[in-house]
Amino acid sequence: MFVQEEKIFAGKVLKIHICTMDGTEWLEEVTEDTTVEKLKEKCLKHYVHGSLEDPKTLTHHKLIHAATERVLTDTKTVADENLKDKDVVLLIKKRPPPTPPKMADVSSDEKKKQDNKAPDKDAILKATASLSTRHTDRTVTQHNIRDFQTELRKILVSLIEVAQKLLALNPDAVELFKKANAMLDEDEEDRVDETALQQLTEMGFPESRAIKALRLNHMSVTQAMEWLIEHIDDPSVDAPLPGQDSSAAAGATAAASSTDESSRQDELTEIFKRIRRKREFRPDSRAVIALMEMGFEEKEVVNALRVNNNQQDAACEWLLGDRKPSPEDMDKGIDTDSPLFQAILENPVVQLGLTNPKTLLAFEDMLENPLNSTQWMNDPETGPVMLQISRIFQTLNRT
Repeated sequence: MFVQEEKIFAGKVLKIHICTMDGTEWLEEVTEDTTVEKLKEKCLKHYVHGSLEDPKTLTHHKLIHAATERVLTDTKTVADENLKDKDVVLLIKKRPPPTPPKMADVSSDEKKKQDNKAPDKDAILKATASLSTRHTDRTVTQHNIRDFQTELRKILVSLIEVAQKLLALNPDAVELFKKANAMLDEDEEDRVDETALQQLTEMGFPESRAIKALRLNHMSVTQAMEWLIEHIDDPSVDAPLPGQDSSAAAGATAAASSTDESSRQDELTEIFKRIRRKREFRPDSRAVIALMEMGFEEKEVVNALRVNNNQQDAACEWLLGDRKPSPEDMDKGIDTDSPLFQAILENPVVQLGLTNPKTLLAFEDMLENPLNSTQWMNDPETGPVMLQISRIFQTLNRT
């Protein structure tokens, strides 16, 4: 008996369950090596009951494996697509591509988009030209939204003046300030900007000489480097700095023992000046270098950092902007007739604190080094005063 070769090597016969979108169902028998395109042709012949007159009919349909929702590839075999016996396959007609819009429709769509577009500034001004104008004091508005740190500097400037006048009335003021001033000297000799010192020593300057240069130049790396170069052959370059406060201390003792009122007032004035000099603003050396590398002069950079509490990003914006407030504005106090200042002065805790020399020292320190505010807020003597000032400001700012 003769058997055809194709029957000998034919793959396993599978019964595939075919479904259409209109609900027609039937079984198609195919071998594993049957292509998906051949299976689709058999399905379409069964579905339309005859031969396919239009060859496009085959390409306009697709088969989908129901269980995995995969579109079956025409060129692959049933085995390649991993179809199993009694699997369900959907015969779907492909959705025709959308017809391109007519030019009239495009123009209509563009017109709708233009109609829905947000108005520009000129359109807003034109539409609101007939509305009544409300005169708003922009200065007052900006004042109300300032944060506590911004307004605190003005408050401190004015409170320092009040504290100095109150403390000058105390007959023991000079002696009190001698003791309070000693607190400033406890760490003054050892205070050196470590980053600035490292930069100078890495340049090859001896550490002791670099420390001296930094102290003489208010921790400015650039000025300290210039001083070191200028004095490199000076035989006294390594001589220690003289005690700057020895003569002042002697003067304070003499003034304390003097009964002359004018001498006492002069001595207090000198003490206040000396305290202020000790609290000179110390710019962040890394911020100074970074901003100078952008092309700004050192004086401009120091002013920018002073105005912006040593914040490099804010200082950069200040340098690139209108430079407001100016460094001169930083020394202006608050309006002494304002409700805020009057409320602060009427507070009993603040009144008592203003008679304490340590409070004045704290005000001076925060004025030149705003980042030290946290230290004074946690101090048992100055903390309650700062807390009351903050509460009064927040209360009036809300109202």
